[in-house]
Amino acid sequence: MLVAGDEISGTTVLRRALRRQRGRVVAGVALLCTHQATEALVPVVIGVTIDRAVATGDTRALLLSLAGLAALFTVLAFAYRTGARLAFAAVEQEAHLVRVEIAGRALDPRGQRSGMRDGELLAVTASDAELSAVVVRVAGLSAAALTAIVVSAVALLVVDVPLGLGVLLGVPLVVVALHRMAPLLTRRSASQQEALAGTTALAVDLVSGLRVLRGIGAQDHAARRYAVASRHALDVTLRAATTKGLHLGLTTTVNGLFLAVVAGVAGWLALEGRLTIGELVAVVGLAQFIAEPVQTLGYSVQLFAIARASAARVARVLGAAPLVRPGDAGAPAPDPSRLTLDAVGYAGLDGVCLRVGAGEVLGVLAYDPGDAEALVALLAGRVPREDYRGTLRIDGVPAEEWDIDAVRRTLLVEQHDVALFEGTLRANLAAGAGVDEAVLRAAVRAAAAEDVLAAHPHGIDRLLTERGANLSGGQRQRIGLARALVADPPVLVLHNPTTAVDTVTEVHLADGLAAARAAAARGTVLITNSPTLLRITHRVAVIDRGRVIAEGTHEQLLASDARYREEVLR
Repeated sequence: MLVAGDEISGTTVLRRALRRQRGRVVAGVALLCTHQATEALVPVVIGVTIDRAVATGDTRALLLSLAGLAALFTVLAFAYRTGARLAFAAVEQEAHLVRVEIAGRALDPRGQRSGMRDGELLAVTASDAELSAVVVRVAGLSAAALTAIVVSAVALLVVDVPLGLGVLLGVPLVVVALHRMAPLLTRRSASQQEALAGTTALAVDLVSGLRVLRGIGAQDHAARRYAVASRHALDVTLRAATTKGLHLGLTTTVNGLFLAVVAGVAGWLALEGRLTIGELVAVVGLAQFIAEPVQTLGYSVQLFAIARASAARVARVLGAAPLVRPGDAGAPAPDPSRLTLDAVGYAGLDGVCLRVGAGEVLGVLAYDPGDAEALVALLAGRVPREDYRGTLRIDGVPAEEWDIDAVRRTLLVEQHDVALFEGTLRANLAAGAGVDEAVLRAAVRAAAAEDVLAAHPHGIDRLLTERGANLSGGQRQRIGLARALVADPPVLVLHNPTTAVDTVTEVHLADGLAAARAAAARGTVLITNSPTLLRITHRVAVIDRGRVIAEGTHEQLLASDARYREEVLR
């Protein structure tokens, strides 16, 4: 099993694919080799039939030969159909397993250091997983092609030793010559996959922010930027296609020349009387047949180059080290200080000290939005321990000592950019848990989102499109808050949860949030500059230039701090 953080190469991924699908690979290779062997014997049987039945007028020998041909075609048809089915099944099964692994790494709560954007991960999952699994097909094609060449060469050796030796020596030289282009094919394929993945990532970013782009009138600039990226991907793809076309053209040319030489030598031997008519037919038939496996070997080189390039990208994801390395301690007994930051420094933050008790609502106003983002990233567990100073404690225990699942059950960070999923509103609120409908409706009521249910005939079972695009920005924020309230974590962190909500609704939301959290004696952190939300807090900590410069109730700070008053009431 491949473990995140281990040294994983593309070769490791390819070898594992063959090992993991070895049952289907072995059976598929055996059947495909049988197909090629029997197909190579067809011109031999025809030549024997001409010499022993047609030339001699032997009816019995003719009937036996025809029966033999029928049996041969039956075997080769069955072998190909079954072998090809096994090979394709192995490819699809391996691609499925790799896709599941990549999805698991992408969804790992510890994060991952692959450096890939969401769109690039999507491209690796959708394309590279399938292409890397093609190595299974390459194994079957290569083995079958080599079997066909060996059987053909042996048959030619029986007919004429020099002719057979020429084939046995000539085909490997052709294959080696064609294989010399494999590194170039791999590089061009890797560049193509990377360019396409980058374009996909950009498309995902632009589609996600389409409303914002339209709002600021930047859609034309975004379209030009995508056109440049798409043009680069096209150029890289055309270079890869040119290389593949050159390789295919060389394969066809060399193959044709080789065929002409073998057929020409056979014709000369027949004129010299060293070959019978049947043997000439068999040799010409074999020479024509050899063109197919040689072509297949050339095609296999291309497929292997593509598979190796994609496997390297898959390995980059599967081998990426976790972003954070949590401990294995379970949740301790609740501490009066549910969440504590002691002299924490990260990004712009410098020596920040905060404490949130059970049942307390702490407001955090950061004059610099970057400080707020840094605090959210830290509390969300997206920052490796070595990247920040000080101590973050949950229930009195350093966060890095907690098991990741225990942290998630205790501390929930609801991001400003709410992520909703395609499906019913009920499924989004429950988030996979078995939650009573009364709990769901209570959370919706507390988040002032009852109008979202009332506006649709299906109510709580209304369907949401991807990312909740059929809801307004304010509706998405309120549904995201309701989902967080359904989870009912001991500590809930909200980052600007009402920026798209109107003032009247925001008042109802603030009152509902305060009541819901107080009833369960839960700790809450509101990172916001909204006066409506700050008025429900017990304390407000003000951060300026990375430091906590003031702390007090909302009313106290309004009365005593002009900068605070200006920031909140503007």
